[in-house]
Amino acid sequence: MPATAVAQASPSAGSTYTIGELAREFDLTTRAIRFYEDCGLITPQRSGRNRVYTARDRTRLKLTLRGKRLGLTLAEVKELVDMYESPRDTQPQLKKFLVVLAAHRAQLEQQMADLQATLEEVRAHEKEARRLLAEGERRR
Repeated sequence: MPATAVAQASPSAGSTYTIGELAREFDLTTRAIRFYEDCGLITPQRSGRNRVYTARDRTRLKLTLRGKRLGLTLAEVKELVDMYESPRDTQPQLKKFLVVLAAHRAQLEQQMADLQATLEEVRAHEKEARRLLAEGERRR
């Protein structure tokens, strides 16, 4: 996410959206969107009882979903998205993003290694089961 990710990913600044429109666009339930609101990831305005989402909310939702796909926690997503919205120097933001990505990459690499080990074990059991079946058939 570049430092201006929130600004760049936004449609026109005056655009507003209903919860239903965002739910359809991002293939989410309205309940999920309200959950992200409860987590402080998006902060819609109110028009009576209706939620009115701005282009900023839409972008934050988009970045939240992108972060989830990367395996980030919602707390990590919120911290990063909040950092990118600030006008401060982007160097600390990018460094933090790299730290978070490195940690998740390491976790994924460990999971991949664990899966490879498990697959090898499954293959060994399959081979042994086939050997025992063949041995049993030869005895008949």
